Amino acid sequence: MPNRRTRRRNPSLSRPTQREQRLSTAKRAVTGRYETTWFGDEAVRAFVPTPLPPDPPLDFAAVIKQLERATASLGALNALSTQLPDPDLFIYAYVRKEAQQSSEIEGTQSSLSDLMDFELGNRPGALLDDVTEVSNYVAALNHGLKRMRDDHFPLSNRLIRELHAILLQSGRGAEKLPGEFRRSQNWIGGRRPGTALYVPPPHQEVEPAMASLEQFIHSTDDGMPVLLRAGLVHAQFESIHPFLDGNGRIGRMLIAFILVQSGLLREPILYLSLYFKQFRIQYYDHLNRLRDEGDWERWLSFFLEGVEATADHGVKTAERLRMLFERDRQRVAESGRRASSALRAHHEFVQRPLLSIAAVRDRSQLSHSAANAAVGHLVELGMLDEITGRRRERRFLYRDYLQALNEGFPTFADVGEDDQ
Repeated sequence: MPNRRTRRRNPSLSRPTQREQRLSTAKRAVTGRYETTWFGDEAVRAFVPTPLPPDPPLDFAAVIKQLERATASLGALNALSTQLPDPDLFIYAYVRKEAQQSSEIEGTQSSLSDLMDFELGNRPGALLDDVTEVSNYVAALNHGLKRMRDDHFPLSNRLIRELHAILLQSGRGAEKLPGEFRRSQNWIGGRRPGTALYVPPPHQEVEPAMASLEQFIHSTDDGMPVLLRAGLVHAQFESIHPFLDGNGRIGRMLIAFILVQSGLLREPILYLSLYFKQFRIQYYDHLNRLRDEGDWERWLSFFLEGVEATADHGVKTAERLRMLFERDRQRVAESGRRASSALRAHHEFVQRPLLSIAAVRDRSQLSHSAANAAVGHLVELGMLDEITGRRRERRFLYRDYLQALNEGFPTFADVGEDDQ
């Protein structure tokens, strides 16, 4: 990791820094036009964003140092895909954590353990719709990566619609035109467009707006750094809000897929949902500022701050998991005559932190009695918790594994001392 002299500050504090004061001068007035549309008998002002890139051009000097730091942090995160002994373990867990966090922003109550339990084939009762939505998110991410990597398919409106179709293929969003751009007005906040916090473009403007956005995604000759392009695309997509449901989740997916398509990331493992969730008020404030004032630099500053903090957090999470697995393997190896079968069971919980006895048996090729004894030994060592409270069909959770994934970050890198 680069050696940075960085002051830590919570982005929610209101006193502006000198850099923020500089950024606030880089305004372009409104970055689109307001068009009057009708919702029933109510006249509504819907916002139609101007196509990217920003005009006048971005002031790169205002964000260059943050861009350098974020790029360095992203490089360290990308190195995990080649340096970890088994990077697929981290990707498996990290993708599911992102799916849970991103869906939670939209109001689902499903936990990460609920998702993993669902993937074992268990139905969570009252939370079925919530867990289904999170599972659909994982499926959409995997589909997008396969299309881009195996099929060499470009990140395009066609692929975006495919992702949306999978995201809303079941659960609460199944009636909201999965895979299709909307054909009616939507809004954000409020019970109707007239009281909404934000009203996206009328539906007839969605196709041309998304066509322009696709063109910008594919631009290669405009000198735009990839990270800035990802930040601009995310904000523009949220302004267009092309679907009746699922816009936030698709918009967050786009960030990772742009970085994968460009080669900055080998795997889609940069996820900003935790950052956007923790600083949700600031997130919406920055989006509104860029629409009303053209303050793209302030939005990109916030975005790059999130990239840096999130990438650093991902690296630290991977290191915590590596140390956890090594420590526990050593404890099991030194635990006596049951160590051999217990190590095989521990290996399976490293692969999947929530398993049943039957799953351990089938995956490890131990006998049922040996799998049961091995899991029991891991419980005795304090590594696993039984989560069902039943005598039959019990399931066990690798508690410290999940705790490492769920660990947040209370502060974010904001302004280096050399930026003052």
